[in-house]
Amino acid sequence: MSLLADLFSGKLLDHGYAEAAARRAAAAREAGDPGPARGRLRGGGVLLVLVLAGTLIAVAGAEVRRGEPVAAEQRSRLVDAIHARTAETDALQRRLDRLRAETERRRAAALARSEDGRRARRTLALAGAAAAAAPATGDALIVTLDDAPHDEPDGRPADTGGRVYDQDLQVLVNGLWAAGAAAIGVNGQRLTPATAIRAAGEAILVDYRPLGRPYEVTALGDPGRLRDALSGSAADRRLRALNERFEIRYDTRRSSGVRLPAAGAVRLRYAREAGR
Repeated sequence: MSLLADLFSGKLLDHGYAEAAARRAAAAREAGDPGPARGRLRGGGVLLVLVLAGTLIAVAGAEVRRGEPVAAEQRSRLVDAIHARTAETDALQRRLDRLRAETERRRAAALARSEDGRRARRTLALAGAAAAAAPATGDALIVTLDDAPHDEPDGRPADTGGRVYDQDLQVLVNGLWAAGAAAIGVNGQRLTPATAIRAAGEAILVDYRPLGRPYEVTALGDPGRLRDALSGSAADRRLRALNERFEIRYDTRRSSGVRLPAAGAVRLRYAREAGR
């Protein structure tokens, strides 16, 4: 017990340690080292930095909260502008369709007055059908593609693999052309041999017009033959694999009396003088 008492009282400490500590303290005083004061200054500096960082974070958070209503308002105005412009574009498209129908009626009446005109009209009808410049009707095979049903709260698929992409529509359209389709439309929009199917962000564009899901691809022709020719093709194998792996919707159905409108204006790229 006396040994423990001496240990706690400091009597057993080596005098050499005590002398070394005294010498260090004396050297620090001669060098002008404030000792504990410097530690206090360092602690105060750290505290000041922490206070400044906290202030900056609080100010940034307040600015973000203050800017949220402004951003929401701007987004709402942008959405309204998009809807308004889309409505204007649709109205202009309907007017264009009416003017085209009137032009076609007047042209047909003018060409019907002579044998050469009637022959030219038949030639124009064949060329117009190939270029999708005239409406088309008949039986059809309709193929539907849609995103996987596992949606997040914002309406998007939970897995990006469960979304239909522009490449998927391209593959399907090419497969239907190869199957013998006489005319094809996507969501009622007529395709031409030069139609572009592209993506802009998460939207799919057909000739620069955005499409909404689900995507219905209508192929005019004998539905049985089209389905038999499509079945087992590269396009069918790809879409069935997407359906099995990511649950992308892929189904077909028959329809009769389907009408596809004419495509957009055809641009003349090549021409030659008649008779050559």
